[in-house]
Amino acid sequence: MSSKINILLNGCSGKMGRAVAQCVNEREDCKIVAGIDKIASVDLGFPIFESFEQFKGNADVIIDFSHPGAIPALLEYAKQKKTPVIIATTGLSEEEQALIHEVSKVIPVFFSANMSIGVSLLTQLAKMATKVLGGSFDIEIVEMHHNQKIDAPSGTALMLANAIEEELSEKPDFVFERHSKRVKRGKNEIGIHAVRGGTVTGEHEIIFAGHDEIVSLRHSAGSKQIFAAGAVNAAIFLIGKEPGMYNMNDLVSQ
Repeated sequence: MSSKINILLNGCSGKMGRAVAQCVNEREDCKIVAGIDKIASVDLGFPIFESFEQFKGNADVIIDFSHPGAIPALLEYAKQKKTPVIIATTGLSEEEQALIHEVSKVIPVFFSANMSIGVSLLTQLAKMATKVLGGSFDIEIVEMHHNQKIDAPSGTALMLANAIEEELSEKPDFVFERHSKRVKRGKNEIGIHAVRGGTVTGEHEIIFAGHDEIVSLRHSAGSKQIFAAGAVNAAIFLIGKEPGMYNMNDLVSQ
């Protein structure tokens, strides 16, 4: 392996792909050797191929900010080439997530719905708060993103809900809408609400509502660069790791 880590960037022409390219360009420890994207109209300073089969070079690690439909081809290529992969694409189905876990038996896979260190901290704080408040406080999650985001609720909101669930003694019901039923809120519910509008990069708030008091935990993303930086740091982290599943907790606790 050269002194610089060679990155293959899947979904390079998208907004997040371009943010990753900018982030890597400002670093000395890695470089992007090529990108994979069906749209190659943007000059990012490296060759862009429409498919993995067209790329004949070598990469030390793959960063993926693409589309759920591109995941199977990505994982098949990574498995064949024994190349570690960072998957930051959201909106994945249960089948696609199961495929990721299956491939992690062969290669190291870093999988996170959110690449921000701040969101990783938010997750840990939510788990701590749930241990103390979860039995007597109602829990609601509100997320807000720009009007171009396709999936709702966000992968991060679901990640937060799953983390909270781990700390509850009884499995909660995730409620994504309330307008279709006219009943009181159940004690064992976690409400998850999506707001879409404008150019909001991403905001997540966890509300613990109790008797006469409210505890709120909130994270606001100012730009996409924080997610790009997290993905690049994950790529550096994954080099030399054994096959398995890794996430932001592994990165921040190293």
